[in-house]
Amino acid sequence: MSKKVLVLGEAREGALRNVSYEAIAAAKQISSGGEVVSVLLGDSVKDLAVELGKFGADRVITVEHPHLKQYTSDGYGQALLAVVEQEKPEAIVFGHTALGKDLSPKIASKLQVGLVSDVTSIEGEGDSAIFVRPIYSGKAFEKVKVKEGIEFITIRPNNIAPLAKDDSKSVDVSSLSVDITNLRTIIKEVVRKSSEGVDLSEAKVVVAGGRGVKSEEGFAPLKELADVLGGAVGASRGACDADYCDYSLQIGQTGKVVTPDLYIAAGISGAIQHLAGMSNSKIIVAINKDPEASIFKVADYGIVGDLFEVIPMLTEEFKQLKVNA
Repeated sequence: MSKKVLVLGEAREGALRNVSYEAIAAAKQISSGGEVVSVLLGDSVKDLAVELGKFGADRVITVEHPHLKQYTSDGYGQALLAVVEQEKPEAIVFGHTALGKDLSPKIASKLQVGLVSDVTSIEGEGDSAIFVRPIYSGKAFEKVKVKEGIEFITIRPNNIAPLAKDDSKSVDVSSLSVDITNLRTIIKEVVRKSSEGVDLSEAKVVVAGGRGVKSEEGFAPLKELADVLGGAVGASRGACDADYCDYSLQIGQTGKVVTPDLYIAAGISGAIQHLAGMSNSKIIVAINKDPEASIFKVADYGIVGDLFEVIPMLTEEFKQLKVNA
């Protein structure tokens, strides 16, 4: 049976996040030929709506309000519930991002439906859709099927491939006016401590450092390699605790979960808490002086050596490959 699926699009600093397109792809699979309706919330997001159509959305609804300029669960919750009331979807898809993880339980509670979070793949489609998600810090996977009510899921970024972009596709864009009132939280100022460049949670390449980088300056060669590869820099909790870098870069059970195409772990021993945040990366390269380091047990490729010798060599090789490409 075909279904109407509602997808929350996410924009950051005037640009759509890649997980928005991935969520549309997931919605297409769930809808089984039904309508995929994407929702954009903000104070000025109409110009971004057409792009969602090029990646597969059949219709886009925008809700614009000054109180939606910065995310708050109150403001976004009121806006999204109004859209749900109007559209009455059979399924809802969010990205499993900081925003999605905060907002989805609130919406699920208001709608009195279950929530399948952190979905990494979908088997089957339509009524036969089965959602696969990691449990026990990635040590096992469970398969979930929603038997009744709205299918409400969040998808882990960088796991479900977006559909091919179709620049010729047009999309119906409409706006919904929602009165955002009684906000318990008002954002006065946003101070960003995260590094500029590629979003860590969506990066296709991640170069991460651990205690082996020895200092804040030790991250410099990792940043250079990440820049050459068009990737992002991450860190283990040990590196963050030692004040080598900001906690916004932390990857692991108590940090961010990443699933890049390539994960380069430099000077990281491989504690189970760190592995929980990166073990599902497609290709893992470990660089460590200790041949017995636990990280080598999950690595596809291991380099036993000093990261301050190996990283610059890799950087130069990749630079040459890009020049000759």
